[in-house]
Amino acid sequence: MKIAVGQFAPTAHTAENLQTMRRLAGEAAASGAELVVFPEEAMLSEHLVEEGFEQLVMDGWSGFVQQLSFLAAETGVAVIAGGYESSADGRPYNTLVTVDARGAILGTYRKLHLYDAFSNRESDRIRPGDRGITVVRIGELSVGMITCYDLRFPEICRAVVDAGAELLAVPAAWFAGEHKVDHWQALLKARAIENTVWVAAADTCAAHTIGRSAVLDPLGVVVAEAGEDETVLTTEATRERIDEVREVVPVLANRRFAPNPTIRDAAGTSGD
Repeated sequence: MKIAVGQFAPTAHTAENLQTMRRLAGEAAASGAELVVFPEEAMLSEHLVEEGFEQLVMDGWSGFVQQLSFLAAETGVAVIAGGYESSADGRPYNTLVTVDARGAILGTYRKLHLYDAFSNRESDRIRPGDRGITVVRIGELSVGMITCYDLRFPEICRAVVDAGAELLAVPAAWFAGEHKVDHWQALLKARAIENTVWVAAADTCAAHTIGRSAVLDPLGVVVAEAGEDETVLTTEATRERIDEVREVVPVLANRRFAPNPTIRDAAGTSGD
């Protein structure tokens, strides 16, 4: 099936971002795509909100999800996009939502690994996910979701693949900095190669992020890649290519370890 990645620079205003996504989804639909993956923070860029972030989230999440459903139904394309969902402790979740081409919600994923690295402390503002992994069916492929910093943790990607994912959707707001483009490209390749799955990575192209959204095949070959500007990438992603690669490189069948990963909270205790 045809899949698309929509790269753009979210603003602090959800209505503006939805307008951009509607336009890009229309371009994806015109190219025959059945799914378009948008970035983390597609709802709004927390980086640009000067004050009242938690209230914006509380007031805006349900409307954002509803508008994504309308957008998908209008364009006839399934959509994955990231936003902020309010929580009980005041810190919002960094959440991805998937809606099908009729506008029905297929699933959500709350970011598990928060970006407490490179002098950043996402966990000061955002609550870590507490629902584990999510895999949904779109067209001929099962799609697993991870968010940005999750990409640095191979165990979550393997868990998603063990749950049946054939396409890994990676919405991100990958910060710019020394070696960050190299890390992004190397990690995308590694996750595709070690799991023999398609990878569709949608990054933001804001002033503080790198862009470089991409689609990789199950052998880690980059089949489509963006630069630093707003764009839509559309390409074919097939189950046949997965079967072909796994016939030649059966790493999943050959492995000697089949871990049962445990998600741990900040205190180190295990959860579901």
